[in-house]
Amino acid sequence: QVQLVESGGGLVQPGGSLRLSCAASGSIFSINLMGWYRQAPGKQRELVATITSGGSTNYADSVKGRFTISRDNAKNTLYLQMNSLKPEDTANYYCNAHIRRLPNIYTYWGQGTQVTVAS
Repeated sequence: QVQLVESGGGLVQPGGSLRLSCAASGSIFSINLMGWYRQAPGKQRELVATITSGGSTNYADSVKGRFTISRDNAKNTLYLQMNSLKPEDTANYYCNAHIRRLPNIYTYWGQGTQVTVAS
């Protein structure tokens, strides 16, 4: 089995920073695309950022220039550095990973970590 465990969420004031982590564990051959998604109350889950195994990144327009996605392939860990946080960034943040467990690739989600931006 494979588990994705997020950490690093919390309450932060507008303009503040947080760093989210997502550790993948279990029967993993390799991890392809990884990403962060978020879901605010009453809204659909939306893409925040993705990163390939080679390090190519993609960001939602709403977070460009403020958030940075990265990964440590040796540790099977994904990160999201969030700076200049705004109240509209408040949401439950989910880690997503496309993991190769031979011979197939499966998509996994973490349980989510809450980020609240408020004064």
